[in-house]
Amino acid sequence: MSEPEPDERETAAAREPGERAPVRPRGRRLAGRLVIGVLCAVLGFAATAEVRSNDQSTKFATARQDELVGILGDLSQRSERLRGDIRDLENTKAGLERDTQGQTAVEDARRRAATYGMLAGTLPAAGPGIRLTIDDPRGRLRAEDLLDTLEELRDAGAEVIQADDVRVGVSTYFADAASGGVVADGRLLTRPYVFLVIGDPHTLATALGIPGGVLQTLRNLGARGAVAQEQRIVIRAVRSP
Repeated sequence: MSEPEPDERETAAAREPGERAPVRPRGRRLAGRLVIGVLCAVLGFAATAEVRSNDQSTKFATARQDELVGILGDLSQRSERLRGDIRDLENTKAGLERDTQGQTAVEDARRRAATYGMLAGTLPAAGPGIRLTIDDPRGRLRAEDLLDTLEELRDAGAEVIQADDVRVGVSTYFADAASGGVVADGRLLTRPYVFLVIGDPHTLATALGIPGGVLQTLRNLGARGAVAQEQRIVIRAVRSP
């Protein structure tokens, strides 16, 4: 048998003869040892995780000088390649912007040329407007009457005008023909006279129909004017450049 521990011997000597020894709490000491073991395991796991997390951070700190030089050189080459790519992209962007601006300028020039061509009478034109038909059964109208009609149309906002098959321009003139009738730019007009006019239909029709306007003047001369508003008037006659 093993000898009792010193504290047990002292306790046994202090007891009265015949008194039973008290039971000691050995379970508590076992639980304490288990708690200490768990804490040690947790601390060990934490230390391992910390080492792993710091492994990447300490990679460069533990690298040799030649390794660091190699890493730096590789990073410098990558940086230079990226800067070259950026320069190429910026040059491409600038080229596209210049091309876009140039194309826009070309399209704008084309639109202006088309507008000027229509106004000058060198290009066909189409758009909303009116058709003015002047019936002169007795042949009483003179060149000045048609010229007054033309001026009224221009004042009302007419953009493009065709009188019969003559494209009206800034130099267009009307003259009385020796054999009767009216000549426009040297060409004899046939009756009834037809004016094709591009512009705002309502404005043009209103201007011609006001009291004392073109329609009333034509009636006073024994002629009759009829206005038809149309969404699309096509003018095909052109002037020589």
